Order: sequence, then structure tokens, then C-alpha cells
Amino acid sequence: MRSTRALAVAALAAVLTLSACSSGGDDDAGGDGNGAGDQARPNAASAPRDGVDGNLAEPDSLDRAYNANDEGVAPGETEEAIISKGNVHLLSKDVEKTVFDVQALVDKYGGEITERETGTDDEGDVRVARLLLRIPSKSFQDAFVDLEQVADLKSSNSTAEDVTTQVIDTSVRIRAQRRSLRRVEVLLDRATSIRDIVAIEAQLTRRQADLDSLEKRKAFLSDQTEMSTVTVNIERTPDEETKKKEKKDDDSGFLSGLDNGWHALVSFGTGLATVAGALLPWSIALLLVGGPLLLLVRRLRRRAPTPAAPEPADA
Repeated sequence: MRSTRALAVAALAAVLTLSACSSGGDDDAGGDGNGAGDQARPNAASAPRDGVDGNLAEPDSLDRAYNANDEGVAPGETEEAIISKGNVHLLSKDVEKTVFDVQALVDKYGGEITERETGTDDEGDVRVARLLLRIPSKSFQDAFVDLEQVADLKSSNSTAEDVTTQVIDTSVRIRAQRRSLRRVEVLLDRATSIRDIVAIEAQLTRRQADLDSLEKRKAFLSDQTEMSTVTVNIERTPDEETKKKEKKDDDSGFLSGLDNGWHALVSFGTGLATVAGALLPWSIALLLVGGPLLLLVRRLRRRAPTPAAPEPADA
């Protein structure tokens, strides 16, 4: 009986031992499956959960966590970033030649003409032109001064905007966003449940869209700071101003006197013709009315008796 009881106790102990081992193995397996997301993140107890087990962290809190570990400003990003723009309005007798001169000037500074608009008159000659130039920012000042001297300058203005802070801020945000994407991708690889996968993919899509937007902004700022923009408007000089300028250049000498005398003669003839034209209607009216009246007066004078001469008085 004693041996039978001993065997029963030993068997019961073996069963309990096997049950404990089986339970421990199941717990370990469950921990590997459910805790995969926690293993993917260092310090999982204190780090925000990013789409695991339904406990989603707020995007802003995640961004602050990633920005806290950011490496800071990269070398070279502290350089001054300036967006330069200008407008030049020119007057020229030959608009086509001025456009050619502007093109030569742009080629000199390594720029390009990105837009070109022209307008012609009834004879087909170019009357106005509008050019949009992109010139390296380092040569903006020199190129702007040269453009003002291509033709007669009517007006010009330029602006400079400092965007250094925006460039640095955008670069820092891009690095933080890329780090955030890498972490979310790790979470996606370790996720096992459908709920976790859907939640993490939503975070991944949003963060990728934010990164694309930041990269586009950085590309725009880089383009604007590397290449300045100048708008050139060219207008043909009005004919009246051209004549005045030619007259000013030849305001003395025989030709000038001859021209002045001819204009004086024409002015006198024009005035005389004006007076004659004004008096002509009155002359016709007087002739029509005064002619018959004059004939009537003469006829009445002929019919009137001649008065007798007075007799001489007796002495």
C-alpha cells in the first residue's frame, strides 16, 4: 500500500510539473506574439504606443518625442538664404533689338528666360515685350544694374526676403519625419493583428504625406534662393517723344532755321485761311442783301426832282 501511494504521489507531481511547463511555454509564446511591438521600441514602458492594441498615441506627442532626439542643424544650413526679385521697365525704339540684348545679358550671367510674351502693331513690328528671367542669386545685383542700362529706363524696383529660418526649420522637420517613418515601419513589420496593422498603416500614410509636403517646400525654397527672378517689360518709345528728342538734338543751325521758318509760314497761311473762311459767309450774305438794296437806292435818286437854284437878290 505504501508503494502504491508513493507511485500515485510521484505521478501527480509529474503531471503538475508538466502542466506548469506547458503553461510557462504558452505564456512565453504569447509574450512573443503580443509584445512584438514593444520589443521593436526601446523603453516600451515609457514610449508612446503607435497603433498597437488600440492604444494610439497622439501624432503631436510622437513628433515631440522624435524631435527631442533630433540631431540638430546640419552643417551648411546656417548660411544666409535670400530670395531676390526685381522688375525693370524699359523704353526702346527697337523692341526686338532690346530683347536680343537682354538675352545676351542673361547668357552672360548663366541664367535663362523662362517666359516670353510679345505684342505687335498693325504693321507686324514688335511693340511691347515681357520677359521673365531666372538669374543666379549671387549675380543678381550686377545683372540688375546691367539690365537698367540696356535701353531707356522708365522704372525699376527690387526686393530681398531673408528665409534662412524657414530653410533651417524645414530641414529639421524633414529629418525628424524620416526618423518617425522608420520607427513606424518597424512597428508595421512586427505587428501581428489586423487591428494593429490597419492602425499603423494609417499613421504611416499620414506621416509620408507630411514628409512629401515638407520636401516640396524645401525644394521650392532652394530654387527661389539659388535663382533670382527678374521681370523685364520693354515698350516702344512713343512717336511724339521720338520727334521731340530728334528736335532737341538739332535745335540750331540752318536746318533748324529753315524748319522754323517753314512752320511759321504754314501757321500764317493756316491763320489767313481761317479768317477768310470765317468772313466768307458774311460776304455772301452782304452781297445777296446789299446788292439789290444798292440798286434801289440808285433808282430812287434818279427819279427825285432836282431842286431849283435860288435867284440872286437885287442890289
